[in-house]
Amino acid sequence: MEADCGVHISLEFSGGAELLFGKVKQQNVSLPAENDVKWNIRRLLVWIKENLLKERPELFLQGDNVRPGILVLVNETDWQLLGELNYEIQDGDRILFISTLHGG
Repeated sequence: MEADCGVHISLEFSGGAELLFGKVKQQNVSLPAENDVKWNIRRLLVWIKENLLKERPELFLQGDNVRPGILVLVNETDWQLLGELNYEIQDGDRILFISTLHGG
């Protein structure tokens, strides 16, 4: 029996968001396949928090969503046009998180 190896995507963090991820701007990740449960952005955010976020989660997440001021693009398209948290992630997607929050 051949095991499903999950969904392979590219995650990118910029505009200062990369500072919360150990200053890593881009990561290629494999999201594990689990009992035919589809990956969506809501589930991805939990995975990011548990596996990639290095510090200050309150600057990236608010509840089960990204904080206001974090733009999310999926394959260069605003996630608001794709269903936001409910967008079903596809193999090969490029998901970009851009912080528009800047200190002064």
